Amino acid sequence: MGKTSSKKDESKHADRKFEKKLEFYAKVRDTVALGAQKTIKKKKLRPREKKLKAYNLSSLAEFLPEIEPSKQPTTSDFKVTSKSRQKLVMKEANQLKTVLNDPVFKADPLAALHQHLQSTQPVIEKPARKSENGKKGRKKMKKKGSKAPSGTQSMEE
Repeated sequence: MGKTSSKKDESKHADRKFEKKLEFYAKVRDTVALGAQKTIKKKKLRPREKKLKAYNLSSLAEFLPEIEPSKQPTTSDFKVTSKSRQKLVMKEANQLKTVLNDPVFKADPLAALHQHLQSTQPVIEKPARKSENGKKGRKKMKKKGSKAPSGTQSMEE
């Protein structure tokens, strides 16, 4: 009738139960901490992903015209050897002598350089901007109009 276990057995059972509880709480704490770390990582990755999406220009490339590769060899293709370097130095020295002996250059060096650049540089035409009067343009016009004193104003302005 009743319990046959002693007090020692009950305390051992309570201790085991308490230890299991502590283990469970530790596991829960670890999983919660892991979940928090994952959310922090996700939050950090979101702006990075947005930046990467902003820099993704592959869809724009299909609309742009293709550019032909330049016919002149680039500096990376040109192998510099001592012979080619010496040849280049001689060529540049001769060019410098002819420029220094030029009477136009002797008279006004800056004007001669300016004229040379004008004749050798390609002309880049700037497209004329069309003024689009949006909301900002209207506001500016209103501000300008309000500053100027005038007698009578019509509502058509």
